[in-house]
Amino acid sequence: MLRYFSLLLIALFLIGCSVKSSAPAPSKVKHLSHKLQGLDENISLREADYLAWDIYHKTDELTESYALVSPPQFHNFLVNVGVREKGLCYHFSDALYLHLKSQGYKSFDFHLVGANIGEYWSEHNALVVVAKGCNSEKCILNNGILIDAWRDSGEVYYSRVSEDKSYHWKHRSERCKTVL
Repeated sequence: MLRYFSLLLIALFLIGCSVKSSAPAPSKVKHLSHKLQGLDENISLREADYLAWDIYHKTDELTESYALVSPPQFHNFLVNVGVREKGLCYHFSDALYLHLKSQGYKSFDFHLVGANIGEYWSEHNALVVVAKGCNSEKCILNNGILIDAWRDSGEVYYSRVSEDKSYHWKHRSERCKTVL
């Protein structure tokens, strides 16, 4: 029985595709920067450009350090059986949150959000970027830019939180305090 389980595990491991981190296309960074700058009229192009670059760069670092494989659900399986140490959605969102909070951005605040919180098979976590001072749940969920580095296996997914129809997001204010 152990032999069959081992063969199954090896087969599954070989089926998962390794994800290679690479420099994002400048057009992707610029598009995210434009979305970020649109959060508030007082946000400078320079700071929005740097934040967009920082998000892509940190996501690439995390993708490499977690030895991410695709699809993300298969990577979760590898983490849950102990083949990989990290790479679940909350690992990405927490690491991005801690990194971005430490950078001292003047025009932006960062928040953690979750969907299906507490449901083992469907819980999902991500990061939200808002204009400085947008701290109420209503403001975060209506105005924020969702940053999801896990959903597409290390490719940065972003949209307005309110436009993401894949999940029903909730602000995780308590998690923001405990992650620090």
